Amino acid sequence: MKGLKKIALATAVAAAPFAAQADLKALDDTTMGNVTGQAGVTIELETEVSIGEFRYTDEGYLAVNDISIGGGSVERDANGAVTGVSGMLDDLVIDIDVEADGDAFIDVHSISGAPIDFAMAVGSASLNATDGSGDSTLLASNIGIEGNLGLLNIRVDTATDNLIMNVGFNVTDMDMDVDFLGVNVRDLTVYGATYYENGGAVDAASMFAQAQITVGKGTSAATGGDALEISIPQFVADIGVGAVEIGGESIGSFRVDNLAVTNTTMKVYGHQ
Repeated sequence: MKGLKKIALATAVAAAPFAAQADLKALDDTTMGNVTGQAGVTIELETEVSIGEFRYTDEGYLAVNDISIGGGSVERDANGAVTGVSGMLDDLVIDIDVEADGDAFIDVHSISGAPIDFAMAVGSASLNATDGSGDSTLLASNIGIEGNLGLLNIRVDTATDNLIMNVGFNVTDMDMDVDFLGVNVRDLTVYGATYYENGGAVDAASMFAQAQITVGKGTSAATGGDALEISIPQFVADIGVGAVEIGGESIGSFRVDNLAVTNTTMKVYGHQ
């Protein structure tokens, strides 16, 4: 944000002599073409986000509490409960362009060229009654996710009215307690589909799981009405879990090699 303030100040200073001139002239078509043909906007960003509660209400409600998003690592207290993240989400650049065909293109990448590290902590997620019974179910708690973002670009396509997103990421460590089942997940990882073929070594090909996601308006097969349609032509990854605990004791580990989710379409719409 400091960089943006400097740019704004420099622009204001540079523009001051021209603003003082009384003889203003309209730009001709050639000049306007040169102006509109320039490159788009670049935003350098560093941030840390915290949310006390996210609540989705239908009749009862789902509550997700104590959300922290940033960089570095997930922080925990002496009892293992998540308390936040250690740093900011930084080294991040967002390039925004509106192209000649009207498409908006957003590219997220790092300043340094290295992957963007991220961390997310969630205190708890629960289902809660609103009928006065006071009933609730703790779904999960002490959720901590650490990883890296290697690719994120988004296109809003004017020809199809779709949002198309390409993403490449990994999860280097994820821990969570699935309280309503009495199960704990420890040391979950997500890498590219050649990770295990490399013997667990990370290189350019195995570093990131990758997916393309298309979001747009579809039609419900059941009702014939409008629906939010989400399509995933392909998602490929290697997934591992270091330990699954029941009753505080590990029952072992597992891994999924060469997971491929293809030709997937999901339609979301309301119901009575």
